[in-house]
Amino acid sequence: MSLAWAFLAVLAVALAWPVPIALARASWTARAPGTALALWQAIALAGGLSMIGALLSYGLIPFGDDLVTAFEALAGKLFSGPLPPTVGVTHIVALSGALLLGIHLLLNLANTAVRTERQRRRHHALVELLSSPIPDRPGTRLLDHPAPVAYCLPGVRTITVLSEGLVQLLDAQQLRAVLAHERAHLRQFHHLVLLAFKAWHSALPWFPIANRAEKAVALLVEMLADDDARQEVDDETLATAIALVGSSWREAPGDDDETPSATDADALGARLSRLITPTPPLPRPARLLVLAGGAVLVLVPAVFILLLL
Repeated sequence: MSLAWAFLAVLAVALAWPVPIALARASWTARAPGTALALWQAIALAGGLSMIGALLSYGLIPFGDDLVTAFEALAGKLFSGPLPPTVGVTHIVALSGALLLGIHLLLNLANTAVRTERQRRRHHALVELLSSPIPDRPGTRLLDHPAPVAYCLPGVRTITVLSEGLVQLLDAQQLRAVLAHERAHLRQFHHLVLLAFKAWHSALPWFPIANRAEKAVALLVEMLADDDARQEVDDETLATAIALVGSSWREAPGDDDETPSATDADALGARLSRLITPTPPLPRPARLLVLAGGAVLVLVPAVFILLLL
């Protein structure tokens, strides 16, 4: 296990810093947002497996040559006898770190999911109270508010919310683009992807890559929804709708809250750029290569851990 933990540690470091940095700076992601999103998920999963696997395999070195034997020896020593003399402080720290990190990540994911669901239910109730259904648009409600707002609420009963300000600001085709965009979020379950990266950021707020990953993923899901809307309206109409809503938000007085990453100036600029000056999609072989690389990232730490059994 001495070589395994070293390899997993190197992989964990690579997936914690240089690899995410390179992906966040890559220009091809705008040409294949779905592929890039899959790669981000692979990096996050492989990074967690590598980090926990490295700590676990290092901590168990004094107890045996494979994980099963080492676990059995550790369990026996914990309850019936002293630890082997080869066990050092670093091994105890590594085992404790693996256990605490795994529990922390899982509990934080569960807590984030429960908290988000509670907030979503309260939001559903408020929307039902403060808005009215739009007769010719099932599942869509109109909020009497001057700010141009459009968002979707997932759940058992999905809702798309439009504000009066948005309806007044956009023409029929632009409004159609916005609705198609929001429906894409619901249909593609983007809220689940965002939840996972929000939980990762919440679990490791001091980890700069977690924040960078959350922002990058938020932008990618917006691009995916834009691509879906492009099937119903032309690029110019969609770009105009995005620009109008984005500029209205920036000019809205009295809003001191931090602007979400998916609607800040840089993200809006990236979304508009790919619509105004479109580039060809990433070729299929390149997309398949990236997806294969993501699969390898996840499989490598998993296989290494299985080989230690």
